[in-house]
Amino acid sequence: MNRALSARLGRIALWLLCAGLAALFLLATGTQPGVLAILLLLLLPLFAAVQAFDLLRQRARCRELEAILEGLDRKYLFAECVPPPRDPYERQLFDLVRRAGRAMTGAVSDAEAAQREYREYVEQWVHEIKAPITAARLICRDLEGDTRRKLTAELAQIEAHVERALFYARAEAPEKDCLFRQVELGKLAARAIEDHRSLLIQSGVRVETEGLGCAVYTDEKWAAFILGQLLQNAARYRGEGPVIRLTARPLGRQTQLIVADNGIGIPAHELPRVFDRGFTGQNGRSRGGQCLAGGQCLAGGQSLAGGSTGMGLYLCKKLAKSLELGLQIASEEGQGTAVTLTFPTKENLTKL
Repeated sequence: MNRALSARLGRIALWLLCAGLAALFLLATGTQPGVLAILLLLLLPLFAAVQAFDLLRQRARCRELEAILEGLDRKYLFAECVPPPRDPYERQLFDLVRRAGRAMTGAVSDAEAAQREYREYVEQWVHEIKAPITAARLICRDLEGDTRRKLTAELAQIEAHVERALFYARAEAPEKDCLFRQVELGKLAARAIEDHRSLLIQSGVRVETEGLGCAVYTDEKWAAFILGQLLQNAARYRGEGPVIRLTARPLGRQTQLIVADNGIGIPAHELPRVFDRGFTGQNGRSRGGQCLAGGQCLAGGQSLAGGSTGMGLYLCKKLAKSLELGLQIASEEGQGTAVTLTFPTKENLTKL
């Protein structure tokens, strides 16, 4: 209201100036002051009423258009949904906005098509690259000793990066890939452990489970990927006698899964940033030459879990949002890290 009034203050001032000049002209030409006063008393209230009516009409129009805009999921379609214009100026203005909106719609459609094509290409590439990886694993069986162990570890690293690329692409359109259903936490944990068995064994990590007999509602494949990323991190940043504990506990009607390790932990000043895209932290930059259990290092001094890319926890956070999972992390440097996954109840799932 105040903005609409201030926008027409210049017009009101101009009208008052014109009225004053007209009054001076009438006085100069011999018009009686009483007649002039009567004219002003009649015209000024009429002018004020017209301005007030126009101001209220404009205010109602703005509220109508704002309500239409707020009701749209895709705001750039506003120009196509506005009601018919009320005057020639509004008609011309809406036409300009509509033309701009159509240009934006075309640009958005092109961007969505390009993104969809890229996602489809990445998924196809991931499935194709698994064939030579499998063939390489079969070739490794004919090798012996350190060479076999090193190549197997490098292939595991490649598979981990490929899997991250696949889920990164799928995370852009989760509704096309997610399937929520009841799954037992023990089965979920077993799948994640099996997927990373080689990494855990060669890292000398012992996995302990407790209370995983309860069931949760989630997408098994996506949740197993998140849990697998947490297992990879625990193996990469392990300490002496590494142990990972998977514990389930009820939280009201919800269920929490705590993934705790006794590794090197995360510095307190880095904790707020661990879910940021590309953030590696001091530990991620300094653990590149980590060796396997028993002192055997990988070729080139690479760590078993691969150099930190800063994408693991970022993907976990992104996928957890799609799965409506709560994801919290707590850590103490030199003591270990605990990540808590909070599974929603069936009734609270909006995507089930």
